[in-house]
Amino acid sequence: MKRDSTSTQAVARSADRSPEDVVPHCSLTKPTGGEGWARVPDLIRSSSEPLPAPWAELFAPLENGSVDELVVIAQIGQSLDGRIATHSGHSHYINGIAGRAHLHRLRALVDAVVVGVGTVVADDPQLTVRLVPGPNPARVVLDPRGRLPVQARVLSEDGSRRVVVTTTPRPTLPAGIEMMLLQAPDGRIAPATILRGLAQRGFRRILIEGGAATVSGFLAAGCLDRLHVLVAPMIIGAGRSGLALPPIDRIDGALRPPTRVHMIDNEVLFDCDLSARRVRLDAATPAP
Repeated sequence: MKRDSTSTQAVARSADRSPEDVVPHCSLTKPTGGEGWARVPDLIRSSSEPLPAPWAELFAPLENGSVDELVVIAQIGQSLDGRIATHSGHSHYINGIAGRAHLHRLRALVDAVVVGVGTVVADDPQLTVRLVPGPNPARVVLDPRGRLPVQARVLSEDGSRRVVVTTTPRPTLPAGIEMMLLQAPDGRIAPATILRGLAQRGFRRILIEGGAATVSGFLAAGCLDRLHVLVAPMIIGAGRSGLALPPIDRIDGALRPPTRVHMIDNEVLFDCDLSARRVRLDAATPAP
């Protein structure tokens, strides 16, 4: 990976920081190949030695939590105009092969990948690591109302743990599925409650993959350490939006996280550091 000295240096700051306390962006050229990648999943878990270039620049922040024992990252892919799908819901694919490989690398680095049941119903994803070398994470589906189809591919038996987060038992689900029963007083299970439950099951690095409502919910609740927004050079027009947060009255109330910028092929990855606003989960110590 080589620093692009011709790029314009931008700055980003947290909403609660003064204008003088700024964090510079790093504009980097990211290779689309897999140079040195094969060792990264093991190294990030063992912390036995620093991650090799070019991967340290992007993935070293996932090695250790800065708030508590957890590292929670979300990823969302979108167009230049902030769309994640057309008006009909078609989204395959907004990001190119290099961008999708980045998502698979994130999967390979975490203990568990989390999606909402709406994503499973709409896309029937596998949530496995196929585009790069690396282990498959546990697959977690948030299903408070019991809508998860029993034939969904995320439930397939392949040696990975499969967890369904819900409010009532689902005896019809396939054998081997772990049920995590949580309270949903307003029809939604609080993100902090979900993270505590996952931590108690031994998951430490967690990827919130989708859909947009799930990612937005974890962001709004202050339950993300980092957010990767991968922007493809595409304009969709009318379509489904990405992040959706509660409205603000003034621009100075907007989130301005410290952000580093990376190039992945012809797409731009914004790596947002949200750790300063991540809530501390005192009960989130992983079970032995």
